[in-house]
Amino acid sequence: MSMRRSRPALLLVAVGTAVTLAVTAVGALPSTASTVAPAAGPRLDPRQARDVVLVGNSVAGTVSFLDGHTFTNLGSVNVIPDLQERLDAMNPIERAGYALVRQQEGGDRFVDDMFVSPDGRTLYVSRANLADVVAYDLVTGQQTWRFKVDGIHADHMAISPDGHRIVVSATTAQAAQVLDAATGTAVGRFATGTYPHQNDYSPDGQRIYNSSIGVTALPQALEFLKGPRQVTVVDAHTLHVIRTYPFPHGIRPSIITPDQKTMYAELSYLNGFVEFDLTTGRITRTVQMPFSDAGRALRPDDYPQNSAHHGLALSGDGTKLCDAGTIDNYVAIISRPALTTDRIVPVGNLPYWATTSADGAYCLVSNSRDNTVSVISYATAQEVTRVPVGAFPQRERTATVPPEVVAALVPSAG
Repeated sequence: MSMRRSRPALLLVAVGTAVTLAVTAVGALPSTASTVAPAAGPRLDPRQARDVVLVGNSVAGTVSFLDGHTFTNLGSVNVIPDLQERLDAMNPIERAGYALVRQQEGGDRFVDDMFVSPDGRTLYVSRANLADVVAYDLVTGQQTWRFKVDGIHADHMAISPDGHRIVVSATTAQAAQVLDAATGTAVGRFATGTYPHQNDYSPDGQRIYNSSIGVTALPQALEFLKGPRQVTVVDAHTLHVIRTYPFPHGIRPSIITPDQKTMYAELSYLNGFVEFDLTTGRITRTVQMPFSDAGRALRPDDYPQNSAHHGLALSGDGTKLCDAGTIDNYVAIISRPALTTDRIVPVGNLPYWATTSADGAYCLVSNSRDNTVSVISYATAQEVTRVPVGAFPQRERTATVPPEVVAALVPSAG
């Protein structure tokens, strides 16, 4: 969820639970899928492919497209053209859920996560406050389907390597829902820990990794009431749980190595990250990063949604980690396997997410309160450029698109 907290935490949790239970009881939140749905289609012709970086501007309700190599802002797509329609269609229970999430988020947070189909023509977006997933044709701008998640908040997604399935975390339902990417219809679900957050497919598409963060509205002193915080590993085809890994704190952004033996993860309240052995199920190393003056001045209960660090990426050659110090307003480039710090790089205000460029050479970090993206070289551990985007950028993803998609973008900074 987003980067701000509301103070009446216990009341918020109680009301949120009541709203979710009411929604489930009355069946008021059905999934909907348009009869006009794109086929999964072939992959994009490499001769036409253009590498891009998607930046979800959460408050603006837009997705910026950056050139994948020069990082120039190519334009954006509006992903809430139906906002008023959605608000007008809400029943009282849905409206209460929308207001509750908006209160905890400190305002609207429309774009949570996004991916592009393998043919580069369809954009999938999870819309946090609207508790749904939508698909847009990137050339025509038409919304081709919409799926309403269970509960009152839609969170991180993942798209299968073949592009056929989408997984989305239904935050307050303690479940991840699996959708057919072509039609937006539900094909399954699996149980998770409390407040499921990040989803990742294994490179071979055989497994899904879901991590949960626990109830972030509760203070640190009540961490034992936040619910199960765990990594849930499921078979991507049957959706049966293979294994769970319990954690003492919420699991924030994480990176799993291609061999699926090691996970690096930021945890709630930790000013740094851990190395976790996926074979033994144990934390093997904890890396404490230095506090900036700004970070040191904060109490843990003032950390944005419990996160001290929130953004982690791995270089293309696997030798470097990019660690976003959210409360510290810096990015650290870390060398593997020693986990030594190459350099700490000052960036903008509230660095929130990190991703690696298509060529594996750069780390891109969203500066949420500055409406910019910092581009940092893994080789030199220096910021090479800073790109203006839309209001409150959060998640970033890489994709390839055809020329007609770039031509259809709205030429703006957001």
